[in-house]
Amino acid sequence: MNDLTLLLPEFLLAALAIAVLSADLGFPNRMKLMLPIMAVIGLIALFGFSLIFLWGTTDSLYGGSLVVDGYSVFFKAFAILLGIVVVLSSMEYVKRHLEHPGEYYGILLFTVLAMMLMAASGELLTAYISLELLSFGLYVLVSFDRYNPKSNEAGVKYILLGAFSSALLLYGISQIYGQLGTTRFKEISEAIMSLPDQNLGLQVGLVFLIAGLGFKVAAVPFHMWAPDVYEGAPVPVTAYLSVGSKAAAFVLVIRIFIEALLPAIEDWQIIMAVGAALTMMLGNIVAVVQTNIKRLLAYSSIGHVGYLLLGVAALASVDGNGDISVELSRLAISGILFHIVAYAIANMAAFLCIGTVYNISGKDGIEDFTGLAKRSPGMAMVMTAALFSLAGLPIFAGFTSKFYLFNVAAVQGLLWLAGIAIFTSLISLYYYLMVIRRMYIESTEDELPIQLSRLTSSLLAVLFLGIVLLGIYPAPLMDVIYYASDAVLSSESVVGLISN
Repeated sequence: MNDLTLLLPEFLLAALAIAVLSADLGFPNRMKLMLPIMAVIGLIALFGFSLIFLWGTTDSLYGGSLVVDGYSVFFKAFAILLGIVVVLSSMEYVKRHLEHPGEYYGILLFTVLAMMLMAASGELLTAYISLELLSFGLYVLVSFDRYNPKSNEAGVKYILLGAFSSALLLYGISQIYGQLGTTRFKEISEAIMSLPDQNLGLQVGLVFLIAGLGFKVAAVPFHMWAPDVYEGAPVPVTAYLSVGSKAAAFVLVIRIFIEALLPAIEDWQIIMAVGAALTMMLGNIVAVVQTNIKRLLAYSSIGHVGYLLLGVAALASVDGNGDISVELSRLAISGILFHIVAYAIANMAAFLCIGTVYNISGKDGIEDFTGLAKRSPGMAMVMTAALFSLAGLPIFAGFTSKFYLFNVAAVQGLLWLAGIAIFTSLISLYYYLMVIRRMYIESTEDELPIQLSRLTSSLLAVLFLGIVLLGIYPAPLMDVIYYASDAVLSSESVVGLISN
């Protein structure tokens, strides 16, 4: 019997999204500012309810199609917190540049719902439907500034390439189903173990599955949509796209590759390792020549996808006898999750600074940050901390998360990949320092102080504290992440693989 109360957070979030849309129809224009406040209050209440109601629960629905465990609950909480930050950071931008705020915030809430469902997916079709719900919402949000030609262009490119990647992903799922007769992760793992060593049909399915997911996270060579879409989308949407879509996709990737495809690790590990190397190198090298700050961070995000793929490649190892070892899988999963959190905080802080500058100047070039340290010392400090964290410098969250990832790759025998990751991190420091040099060393004719609202100042302060505290004292968060990682590794398919 399915206990539908396990889906109460999802039901409540859907109700909140519909309530925001309905309120937009009924509220007069002077009360439209209440819509984001309504969304934030609802998300805060939902965050507390989800943790109290679901923490410590391990169960499944519909024969394993949806899973409620420590891993899914952790990411549901992350998605809700990300939604709160995005709504708060969008308020000033939406008020100045966008129409129909109720539709904007309502669609944003539906994408958070999709992220929560992706984390709980226990079979491929459920994961696909959740991923498409997220993608459809992002297609609309990217092109939401309908009077901006760049936003329209970004939306068209994103939906065309997104549809193509969805077709690849669906073909890969159908190929896997055709070979194994199931789409549930646990049953896929069991079926793979009973197959001969080489199965061409399964390998074709894996290639298409990886290609479809590669498009969603903008991994090389499927990255071509990211720079144009990031540049054309509204600033808060670019921030959300750079964090939310990647975080949800990698949380799904971990569950798929651990619970379903771990027995086929020899077929996909080298693909992930080579993809990680290419993604790290191209993303960081091409970022050096960018003049638009959003495009620079787009290529930076591609580089960070490479770091996360490095963690995926190190999820397990195969010894000389062909046996699969998961001794270091907990460290790899925890490293990926921690890097997602650290990247999310730093990127949201950077884009909040970009959005603030854009609201004043209407421009998003790197040169528009010239002299920012004189005009707004606090914002320049937060931007610097965010960029240093993305580069992986000590005392910032990005250093600790990269240390986890690079360390597990080296220990798993992927020392060459860890070396490439360290080298590309040094490259990234160069183009981040170009922005910092603009802010602190170069001067500008416009030296009028930038007045920040209380909301923006408070949000920047919270994000800055997160960047520093997670770099200095990550232990409390890591304890929670270890709990989430253990939930994946204690699944029946992984336990069965170890016992065999």
